[in-house]
Amino acid sequence: MTTFANQLKSEIARIAKKETRAETQQLKKASAQYRSDIAALKRHISVLEATVKKLQKNQPKPVLKVEKVPATALRFRAGGFATLRKKLGLSAEQMGKLIGVSAQSIYHWEAGKSRPRASQLPSIAAARKLSKRDAQANLEA
Repeated sequence: MTTFANQLKSEIARIAKKETRAETQQLKKASAQYRSDIAALKRHISVLEATVKKLQKNQPKPVLKVEKVPATALRFRAGGFATLRKKLGLSAEQMGKLIGVSAQSIYHWEAGKSRPRASQLPSIAAARKLSKRDAQANLEA
């Protein structure tokens, strides 16, 4: 009887090992897949961060020194902005350098195709306070 009990016990252990091996094999495959997905995502993030860094280097910096002004108090009107640029005698490229944006942005703002971001409104407000000489001096500095 002991041999039968031993055989039954060993057979149960063998089947249990086989079942757990099958279960753990699926978990191992899933774990390996998750690790490779995480590695791919990390590579993708590093490429995106490098792209952002490169784009930030190309971003023009505003020439004007701007004080912190609540953006809610500032308004923008395309016609008024075009008049300001003409009053200062600046080209769109010069005005863009003064504010810290591209000349294309200036054209779009004046045409009413787009509006400046809230972060750009303080520098536009600072440009309104400049005289023609001050604007030229800021561009040359």
